[in-house]
Amino acid sequence: MTYRLGLTGSIGMGKSTTAQMFRDLGVPVWDADAAVHRLYQGAAVGPVGMLCPDAVQDGAIDRAALKDWIARDPAALGKLEAVVHPLVAADRAEFIASARAPFVVLDIPLLFETGADVDGVLVVTAPAEVQRARVLARPGMDAAQFERILARQMPDAEKRARADFVIETLDMDSTRAAVQNIVEKLGGGAGA
Repeated sequence: MTYRLGLTGSIGMGKSTTAQMFRDLGVPVWDADAAVHRLYQGAAVGPVGMLCPDAVQDGAIDRAALKDWIARDPAALGKLEAVVHPLVAADRAEFIASARAPFVVLDIPLLFETGADVDGVLVVTAPAEVQRARVLARPGMDAAQFERILARQMPDAEKRARADFVIETLDMDSTRAAVQNIVEKLGGGAGA
């Protein structure tokens, strides 16, 4: 059976960069955000369109229309998640079943919040001031939006306390070395 390593961390902590380091070492990586983007152009269009017809534009889900719906209707997010989460879980299961590796990385930003089934957890972290600077440097991001996102996420200290592995992502070299160490420990990657 393939070992499933869940990769998570709050916004701006370095999940995407760390996930790429695993890919560079030959470890298969599944990305929850990318899966949702695929589903919003395919399998989720019909069911989401039944909930919010205005969200379907040119045969795909318009994320801005979904945001508007969620802002107007307090029950909308729950309805959307009830449709999308099972589709995401099926996409993840298909990825794991097709993997030919001792372990895979499942990049799931809200891993603890959604209760995804994994064998171990890697939390990426950085000091709060580094996190804030990274996030506020993103195009279109402001302090209020950053605070709203943080409010929906489990606190970093709690994630770290629940993790099997923790990587502080202050610089590329030490992050890459920590990733290499995990790959060696779990027996995966291109050299396995």
